[in-house]
Amino acid sequence: MSRLDPSALSDAVARAEAYSPFLRQFIRQRPELIERLLHDGLAAMLASAAEASQDDSNIMRALRRERQAVSLGVALADLAGASFETVTEALTDFADRALDRAITAAIAERGDAPPVGFAAIALGKQGSRELNYSSDIDPILLFDPAVLPHRPREEPVEAAVRIARRVVALLQERTADGYVLRVDLRLRPAAEVTPLAVPIDLAITHYEASALPWERAAFIRARAASGDTELGQSFLDHIRPFVWRRALDFGALREIRALSRRIREHHAQGQTLGPGYDLKRGRGGIREVEFFTQIHQLIHGGRLPSVRAPATLDALTALAEAGVIEADEAACLAQAYRLLRTVEHRLQMVDDQQTHRLPLEVEALDGVAGLAGHSNGADLVAALAPSVEAVGRIYDALDEADGSDAPALDDIIRQARFDDPAAARLRIQAWREGRTRTTRSDAARAALEAVLPALIVAFGSAPVPDMALNRFDDLVARLPSAVNLFRLLEARPALIGQLGTILSHAPRLADALSRRATLLDGLIDVSALEPPPPVEALAEAWARGERGDDYQALLDRVRIAVGERRFQLGAQLIIGGVDPIEVGRGYGRVAEAALRVVATATVAEFEAIHGRIPGGELVILALGRMGGGVLTDASDLDLIFLFTGEFLVESDGGKPLGATTYFNRLAQRVTAALSVPTAVGPLYDVDTRLRPSGNQGLLAVSTDSFARYEAESAWTWEHMALTRARPLFGSEAARSAVQDIIDTTLHKPIERDRLAADVAKMRLDVAAHKPPAGLLDVKLIEGGLVDAEFAIHLLQLREKLAFHPDLGRAIAALQDAGLLDAGFDKAFALLTRMLVTLRLVSPQSTEPPPASRSLVATRCGHEDWDDLMMAYADARDLVAREWRRVAGLE
Repeated sequence: MSRLDPSALSDAVARAEAYSPFLRQFIRQRPELIERLLHDGLAAMLASAAEASQDDSNIMRALRRERQAVSLGVALADLAGASFETVTEALTDFADRALDRAITAAIAERGDAPPVGFAAIALGKQGSRELNYSSDIDPILLFDPAVLPHRPREEPVEAAVRIARRVVALLQERTADGYVLRVDLRLRPAAEVTPLAVPIDLAITHYEASALPWERAAFIRARAASGDTELGQSFLDHIRPFVWRRALDFGALREIRALSRRIREHHAQGQTLGPGYDLKRGRGGIREVEFFTQIHQLIHGGRLPSVRAPATLDALTALAEAGVIEADEAACLAQAYRLLRTVEHRLQMVDDQQTHRLPLEVEALDGVAGLAGHSNGADLVAALAPSVEAVGRIYDALDEADGSDAPALDDIIRQARFDDPAAARLRIQAWREGRTRTTRSDAARAALEAVLPALIVAFGSAPVPDMALNRFDDLVARLPSAVNLFRLLEARPALIGQLGTILSHAPRLADALSRRATLLDGLIDVSALEPPPPVEALAEAWARGERGDDYQALLDRVRIAVGERRFQLGAQLIIGGVDPIEVGRGYGRVAEAALRVVATATVAEFEAIHGRIPGGELVILALGRMGGGVLTDASDLDLIFLFTGEFLVESDGGKPLGATTYFNRLAQRVTAALSVPTAVGPLYDVDTRLRPSGNQGLLAVSTDSFARYEAESAWTWEHMALTRARPLFGSEAARSAVQDIIDTTLHKPIERDRLAADVAKMRLDVAAHKPPAGLLDVKLIEGGLVDAEFAIHLLQLREKLAFHPDLGRAIAALQDAGLLDAGFDKAFALLTRMLVTLRLVSPQSTEPPPASRSLVATRCGHEDWDDLMMAYADARDLVAREWRRVAGLE
């Protein structure tokens, strides 16, 4: 479409402002885009945005600004009546262009080299030019070692991996202008062992010799999209026989039927149309249209090139024209696909989230319906019903699963409380038949049979049976082998019930288990539900290793130990009923012990090469939640690195370094030791942005420079951060000296009016740049923890009292002085309990599933969810009122 109807565009803008916070911000920030869209049409508006992007030498900013234009222009055109194909093609064109520019820039940054020898193969909806509104992209990055530009003494594979990482950062990293695209590289061949960018010959060998059936289906929609497209197309030409096989024997037919069953088992999850319906994975949803189409393409595409169309709608037409499917069946599926995808776009336009599930809450569902032009959510669901039912009925015809041993399996499942027994049966049957990779061996299936009855009974009586079963399936699928897990559960039946509860309520713990099933071992010991010991005891235990252990072995050992302790602490909250604040203190002790052990070992390793700085040592200062000693399962570590002594001195080792260089490199090593994943996984994310001069400053500065900076140059927010500062690493004398600097800084005279104005402005800036994710974002919401902390810190700095990193103790001192409401401590404690609990139960700050709400309420000290929500509202009112009073905003 060239020009948009003005009245249709006006209506689109009104709906976007009413129902989409994401679009509303761009409508207000960039009104010139709407003017251009009205006068020039979508294509010209997008071309203008692309041209402006090309003219901007700052590629991070340029691509993000262009993405804003694409997001707003495409959404408004879509709402104003643009065709589905127009919308998806515009989104895909931008993704191709952004990926190409990122590849070009990543290579050019390494020496102004031409973008050759590095290609991106688009898969999925990018490959078929059907990207949805808030889609990620799933490219395979390939390189030709003989052609790829690389630096002297750099292997081509090293260059390719660095280019790949830079491409991902250019597209995915969030800045003040947002992000460009989410990038998922897990579809590359043998992703568990191959680098992020794969040599082209290795990729060809994989697809010719060892690829799995699903990879055939993925390449139906493959396209050489960006980078060296000639290289990409030559790769696709080479593997075409792998995808399109001319001969189809009975084994291949069984393979395709098995693929169909696995798709439905893993993605349908028993969801039916209504609030909470998954447009993508639910029965009769988008995936079923796509897989119905692709299965027929796999069967017939080897002999009928005309049906090889990548796009779903084109493929349906081609299949009907070739007589493979009925014309009315193709038309029905095409109509349903356009409708489902269009509603999916409306859903994603609300907050730019890659979501496919209709909201459970009536108000939120009504908002999506309003954006889609319906009167309410019920009207939207009713409009979807005929299409969903038709797709489900057509897709059902593909399921030819046999019924062997069905009665025995049905007898077991009938006693359980699964909402969708048929889906549960299919999932369990897949395990028993070895259709899951980790249950293919005879030993794995024998171990499964021994524990299966108890497993089904336990999951069937879990708080959320279907969710427990689905998450257990994810866990099993990610294991190298499921034999040991099944045998452990058989030997320890009590673990099965605990596992069902954890999988029902705590997605973060379920994810941790899927990465390391041996975490369950930690629940066997009776001490698993007791608080962790003091920091000193933990550090001493973790520092002890086996004879001959090296530095890398210590890093692995600490990661394993921390993972076990964090899992146990989460389990204490979910199944043990431990006070969330005590769990948070446990997380804090575990993190402090890990920091102590890792930093000590890293210093020793560094000194062995570079020696010591005479009279100098590293000091690590913790801030934020780490400083306060109460973390959540998701907390990172806010750290500042300092060093004592003279900065002009050199180290006394075999490779001497000046003091500043020495301690900055040492700080980098400690940061990496804490944050870089090893073979056994990650430890903690580390945030060093609170250091003097932030990201513009040195990673480590001398204590003298730190004192001078805090006295002369620090911003008010940096002094606020110091109120929770706690020196955690270094000699007692060094830590005491740093504490003296902190105390001197916090007690120096301050201009009270300016302080209040600075703090109030800061709170407004936080609200503008980090809006709350929803009602249950207890940290950022009005009257939440940020407001509480700002009120506390303002009082501390203004009144020069109650300086303690533990905010509970600081609040008590301020209340004793009559500076805070008598109920503030209880309100703050409730918000903290909710934060710690919800980080486990609802990591995205959305309302937990109904079965989990009572658990959240109980752990936070309330009888039920309604009671908790009333107390939460009261706490927020009190905190917001106190913040406004303290800041002088009333």
